[in-house]
Amino acid sequence: QVHLVESGGGLVQPGGSLRLSCAASGSIFVINSMGWYRQAPGKQRELVAVITSGGSTRYADSVKGRFTISRDNAKNTMYLQMNSLKPEDTAVYCCMGSIVLLTNPQMDTYWGQGTQVTVSS
Repeated sequence: QVHLVESGGGLVQPGGSLRLSCAASGSIFVINSMGWYRQAPGKQRELVAVITSGGSTRYADSVKGRFTISRDNAKNTMYLQMNSLKPEDTAVYCCMGSIVLLTNPQMDTYWGQGTQVTVSS
């Protein structure tokens, strides 16, 4: 009923930039908060950044000043601009959305499949 699809991952050199996108589609009534999470090999999934429907944002300390989260509510799409990338940013990045469906008034959390970001020279 709802699909979140990430794009924009890839291989980049240290100091480089990438822009991730997350497009939500389906029987969507409203999307509340959206967020990016990442999981590196052998590590737990961690929050990268979240953004509310009103545009308030919160970042992990490790990415503050380097990453910027944004969203286009009209397109049900969220973005993550990642600058000054470091090897430790290497991970699978997944998007999350707290969504109310047209067919169900209960808000649920939906996840994308993830996109690989590799920072290496």
